Amino acid sequence: MFETLSDRLTSVFSSLRSKGRLSEADIDATCREIRIALLEADVALPVVRTFVAQVKERARGAEVSQALNPAQQVVKIVNDELVEILGGETRRLRYAKNPPTVIMLAGLQGAGKTTLAGKLARWLREQNHTPLLVAADLQRPNAVQQLSVVAERAGVAVFAPEPGNGVGDPIVVARQSIEHAKRQQHDVVIIDTAGRLGIDQELMKQAADIRDAVSPDEVLFVVDAMIGQDAVSTAQAFMEGVGFDGVVLTKLDGDARGGAALSVRHITGRPIMFASTGEKLEDFDAFHPDRMASRILDMGDILTLIEQAQKTFDEQEAAKMAGKLTSGEGFTLEDFLEQMMMVRKMGPIKNLLGMMPGMGQMRDQINQVDDRDLDRVAAIIRSMTPGERQNPKMIDGSRRARIAKGSGVTVTEVNNLVVRFFDAQKMMKRMAGGMGIPGMPGGRKNKGAQKKAAKGRRVSGDPRKAALGKNAASAEAPGKGGALGKLGAGQLPPGLELPPGFDPSKFKLPGQK
Repeated sequence: MFETLSDRLTSVFSSLRSKGRLSEADIDATCREIRIALLEADVALPVVRTFVAQVKERARGAEVSQALNPAQQVVKIVNDELVEILGGETRRLRYAKNPPTVIMLAGLQGAGKTTLAGKLARWLREQNHTPLLVAADLQRPNAVQQLSVVAERAGVAVFAPEPGNGVGDPIVVARQSIEHAKRQQHDVVIIDTAGRLGIDQELMKQAADIRDAVSPDEVLFVVDAMIGQDAVSTAQAFMEGVGFDGVVLTKLDGDARGGAALSVRHITGRPIMFASTGEKLEDFDAFHPDRMASRILDMGDILTLIEQAQKTFDEQEAAKMAGKLTSGEGFTLEDFLEQMMMVRKMGPIKNLLGMMPGMGQMRDQINQVDDRDLDRVAAIIRSMTPGERQNPKMIDGSRRARIAKGSGVTVTEVNNLVVRFFDAQKMMKRMAGGMGIPGMPGGRKNKGAQKKAAKGRRVSGDPRKAALGKNAASAEAPGKGGALGKLGAGQLPPGLELPPGFDPSKFKLPGQK
């Protein structure tokens, strides 16, 4: 969604990193580029003016002029201001003291309210709540049926006493849903209201009547992030006609510039609370301004990546798999398949890579990543017998031909998978053995040192040589502070004495006369 804005801001900051100090001209040129980037991203003009003025004021202050790295300080200022525009701190849902908590959804037709109701219900169910979906959109064709299907997929209950398609009173349905929720012990009620193709008095009056009938704890305005500047005028109209407490952005996975979505919070003063990033029910989460600002500035979103991993990976299984990886033993194709499926549950590989810092510069390569490649690998492994998965060495030519035929791939692809798996096994064994580097845990010792140490421990069979070797081993080299280093001229080490009657002047070496 924010690729255009991210690319422009990244290029602006890259030109600053080569400068040791920033002049007034540098600051003005940077702010001008930031203004152009925001306007190209469809951010509302009043928001752009406020944002650029704040950045320019802070960039001329002491925090930049006295910084060791002024360019990094400017990036920090832009990040702080982006977080402020996006809402500052993460806004959480307000729950009623006495259940049920009533959440009312409002917005234009086509904004994705019905699907979002299911996503929000599923998200609340994962937070250990028991939500109830209420079909109060009785005018759009098949809206009630669509909500029922979404509720079934989300695993939550639905209250739909009227068939819809123009039949029934949405205000009565909304009022009855509260009593139904109390009887069935639902602690959260999500009311899906009707939308229109545009702003009109009938829409506003019906939404206001539903609000007065149920007194919701939260009114969420659902806005399509792809509708451009119209999002701002629509939000202002709903704010004046109905009022709302928070904004929910949908279709953030689209290819629109998305800057208008940044403007809604600044214009209305209401925080962005949730964001929908895909078509699946699980593509939904609370909106974190600091994390979104980091994504826009290509600094990654590691916290969200960690949270997704924690939701997907079982702690005990992860510990068990970590033991296999570190030991380098027992890791089979079955384990490889299990790990790959867990990664797939975290979402599309492109999205996961996009959360890594600096990946914006590799966007073209990331866009070439195809999740179907993982599906082909999974098909190859599932076409193997349990014995072949446990011991891939037994996969000979005929077995590879059978596996290729069963998985719908070529024999070459099967060969490549097996070869890569053996290479990975070897790498894990080397890592478990300290990579063969002396001094590392599990690493081998230096062969020269081993031979030298072994040679120093040898004891001669001759008792005289053994005694001399023992005394020599206990003595240190001259000049090192050892026993020999402290001896004067004509002195012998302790423990060595001359034979009785020995005259050194008469001692001759072999060959001397």
